[in-house]
Amino acid sequence: MAAASAPDKVPGRAWVVTFAGTAVNLCLGILYAWSVWAKALVDEKNVGKLMTGVNEGWEYLNNAQAATPFSLCVIMFALLMIPGGRIQDKYGPKVGATVGGLFLAAGCILSGLMKSYAGLIIGFGILGGIGMGIGYAAPTPAALKWFGPHKRGLVAGLVVGGYGGAALYIAPLAKYLIDTMSISGSFIALGIFFAVVVIIAGQLLSWPPAGYVPPAAPASKVASATPVKPTLTVVDWMAGDMVKTWQYYALVLMFIGTTQSGLLIIANAAGILATTAKDIPFFAANAWILVSFGGLVNALGRVGTGMYSDAIGRANAYALNCILSAVCLFAMPAITRSGSVLLLFIAVGIAYWQYGGGLALLPSFTADFFGPKNLGFNYGLVFIGWGLGFFMARLGGTIKDVTGSLDWAFYLSGLVLVAAVVISRIAKRPSSAQELATAKG
Repeated sequence: MAAASAPDKVPGRAWVVTFAGTAVNLCLGILYAWSVWAKALVDEKNVGKLMTGVNEGWEYLNNAQAATPFSLCVIMFALLMIPGGRIQDKYGPKVGATVGGLFLAAGCILSGLMKSYAGLIIGFGILGGIGMGIGYAAPTPAALKWFGPHKRGLVAGLVVGGYGGAALYIAPLAKYLIDTMSISGSFIALGIFFAVVVIIAGQLLSWPPAGYVPPAAPASKVASATPVKPTLTVVDWMAGDMVKTWQYYALVLMFIGTTQSGLLIIANAAGILATTAKDIPFFAANAWILVSFGGLVNALGRVGTGMYSDAIGRANAYALNCILSAVCLFAMPAITRSGSVLLLFIAVGIAYWQYGGGLALLPSFTADFFGPKNLGFNYGLVFIGWGLGFFMARLGGTIKDVTGSLDWAFYLSGLVLVAAVVISRIAKRPSSAQELATAKG
């Protein structure tokens, strides 16, 4: 069996796979820039009326309607992570990334060509969600196979950071394309761009060779990691056994908690800034800035959380992120009424960091609890929690249509985060029959 030549030294190919995965996710992450299109589509006073000018053929939507393609995309994304994980485990990451990228590209192009609410549902919501689910399932498991447990948080953060950071460039690019080409032109141009990038980057993804053993941590790190070593499984669980444990359902609930608050902010970011900064013309006219800022923090939160979770433990990192984010959500109504753009950026930044951190923590939790070998399919099953977290974005749109604000959605979201923290403090990795037998022997 092949062994690593030196502790903590991975082959260069491992980092190629890691950053190719980041590039794939930088395309799939268009979901996080959705509020830029929502802002262009929503006009509560003219709902159902046709637009004029470059956007002729499009109809104005209300908040609930604009949230539906986004929410549907989230659901499809989560559901397709399961077959996407199976594709990754069986056929390899190249196939999953390429197929997923082409579905997303086709969905974007179709949305632009149809110029309708139905086109958004079918193109962005269904085809886009299918592409994200299949494509997103490929890079992270492939990259994690190259690294030992002491680097899982960092590597997962780097790969999924691409998805979170996508809004950093897609938001201003989409705003520019909408203004210069039209809503349709923005979807079509980005669809073509995504197809090219994902096809190229996808070919750089690969598994380690047979017999490859991930390098161990240096001696000093092994010694310092001794207190948390019992939290790591030495057994690779099959999905059928995993779903029989209560810990699997705890991870799903934790994913719902971290996701629902993030998606509430992401789906409404541009509108939140426009409301808060209504007396500041620059920010009111350039609400995409908060979306891009959120994309940056989302990406940094994945890498940063992954790094300190390797040091302080997954559960501690999860609790720290979620508690801080809950405080910000409870304060959000007061912040928006205050008109303070600075406070808004701080609060939204913490919420984005927490959300991004959750997407680095949960694949690491899954590998720690159930092993890396079947991570593609196992994480796909845990990822159902991310899809179920969509409910807050959709509920938030309805609450805003009924009450005129998102205040009660923020309060409810904060309470869900608190409940998720409680679950995270209870959840401990399960012991398999194999481990118990070894311990007795």
